[in-house]
Amino acid sequence: MLALCAFASHVALAQEALPAAPEASTGYAEKTGRHAKKMMVAAANPLAADAGYQMLKQGGAAIDAAIATQMVLGLVEPQSSGLGGGAFLMHFDGRQVQAYDGRETAPAAADEHLFQQPDGSPVAFQFGVIGGRSVGAPGVLRMLELAHGQHGTLPWASLFVPAIKLADAGFRVSPRLHLLLASDRDLRRDPVAAAYFYDANLNAWPVGHLLKNPALASTLRRIAAGGADAFYQGRIAHDIARKVMNHAGNPGLLSAQDIKAYQAKVRLPVCSDYRRWTVCGMPPPSSGGIAIAQMLGILETTDIGAHAPQDGVLDATAIHLFAEAGRLAYADRNRYVADTDFIPLPGNGIAAMVDKTYLAQRAALITDQSMGQARAGVPAGMQVAWGSDNAIEHPSTSHLVVVDRHGAGLSMTTTVESAFGSRQMVDGFLLNNQLTDFSFASSDADGPIANRVQPGKRPRSSMAPTLVFEKGTQQLVLATGSPGGSSIINYVAKVLIGTMDWNLNVQQAISLPNFGSRNGPTELEAGMVQPGLVEALEARGHKVRVIDQNSGLQGIMRVAIDGRAAWFGGADPRREGSVRGD
Repeated sequence: MLALCAFASHVALAQEALPAAPEASTGYAEKTGRHAKKMMVAAANPLAADAGYQMLKQGGAAIDAAIATQMVLGLVEPQSSGLGGGAFLMHFDGRQVQAYDGRETAPAAADEHLFQQPDGSPVAFQFGVIGGRSVGAPGVLRMLELAHGQHGTLPWASLFVPAIKLADAGFRVSPRLHLLLASDRDLRRDPVAAAYFYDANLNAWPVGHLLKNPALASTLRRIAAGGADAFYQGRIAHDIARKVMNHAGNPGLLSAQDIKAYQAKVRLPVCSDYRRWTVCGMPPPSSGGIAIAQMLGILETTDIGAHAPQDGVLDATAIHLFAEAGRLAYADRNRYVADTDFIPLPGNGIAAMVDKTYLAQRAALITDQSMGQARAGVPAGMQVAWGSDNAIEHPSTSHLVVVDRHGAGLSMTTTVESAFGSRQMVDGFLLNNQLTDFSFASSDADGPIANRVQPGKRPRSSMAPTLVFEKGTQQLVLATGSPGGSSIINYVAKVLIGTMDWNLNVQQAISLPNFGSRNGPTELEAGMVQPGLVEALEARGHKVRVIDQNSGLQGIMRVAIDGRAAWFGGADPRREGSVRGD
């Protein structure tokens, strides 16, 4: 199938160094999901979801709604995404699936020593993040323009109206934004960011403060009138390059020419069959699509479906199987996956990584006892030995999903990488620190590291925007995804297993406690662990780590109401997201 690389409509749908905690959480608020008959958008902030909904109400396509939603997200949720960052988009137009790559690129002047001391040792991670060194050429706007040119129906300029109005009139600081502003130690050091996000005493604006961003409104007006060229050429690009290169303590290499030369790409999605469904995800430079396909291929050989949660209480066997599959997938991810425009996959393609025979061999390594830490496998056609990546991927990202009345649907993950990115603000928006998603080391005893820095290269990601189809029919039945750094893979896989194997609706699956392994300890979500679960896993040999796992899942699934097809949307109770639809 691929035109459509393409869940059944009757199903009730729904060891790298690990960061200690994701974006700070403001708590857990139960959500019930929402039904709609024709169209729907789910996003991480109600103002953003409403902007997308207004585009759908005007007859717009899914991509029209996504653009309006993203522009508002960059305003009201600047810690997570915006014009200065990148994104991955999975789009279905009713006939085919396309994977849009808006990942940032390394400057032409960068090399594998970008994050290394003169003696070749890696710099401290946080030093690499803050300043100009970590900033890659932003990609989200070029990607959205490319997708809009192919699938949009509303005029480009109209999609920026909600964000411009909000930036001019102001929006109320949310509890989440206040908490992140108050807890960040580095954002205040940038004079532009300090003047916008903090009062004269450098205290974060309180919850409910009316925050206006005339600089962003001006930038958005330029882009609305002049297209993405207004961003990638001329004053805005030069402003970005000047900010990056002139940072006092940690200047970077990104030039206006690097920004002008940026190109978004359309890639073939990673699609594989799982039981009665076909699951399509993002290809490299994201590792999300391959890792999730591997986890599903491994779990397909198990009886995980027989271990569904009861009243939201997780089964220890299910966690064991899921964590072991994750270990195996993350081991391959850390060794093999990078920007395939620079680094070939084993067998020179995705097929070798998701081959059913290979995954059955990997699944055979799962026993009743945890393997602790898995070793990378040897897919067919493996010709090069790669070192293991040590990149630390931070979880400050956002996700949105849309379905429209015309039959199109999409799933988009968008990011500036760390919370508030590189902590550099220009023309009303924050710049990414995406280059820290590269490995700081360039080789180890096993050879060069696939995800090392190279000029023009895109850093590996874990973002996993995912679309699920009824096998063979090309009928979209689920769109989902999440922020969360390298934990994204486990968050999204949880929703897929919850809906496809455990017969949960998408809100129930999103609301399940988060769990899994990134080929380190088995991780359980703090505050969501039932009595006896840790002990049951430890008895199977798991080293258990109970941590905050602040996912930001969104999901829309096809359901039947009174015998007619409809949509049901869910948003993560761990964040401020909401669902709008008719």
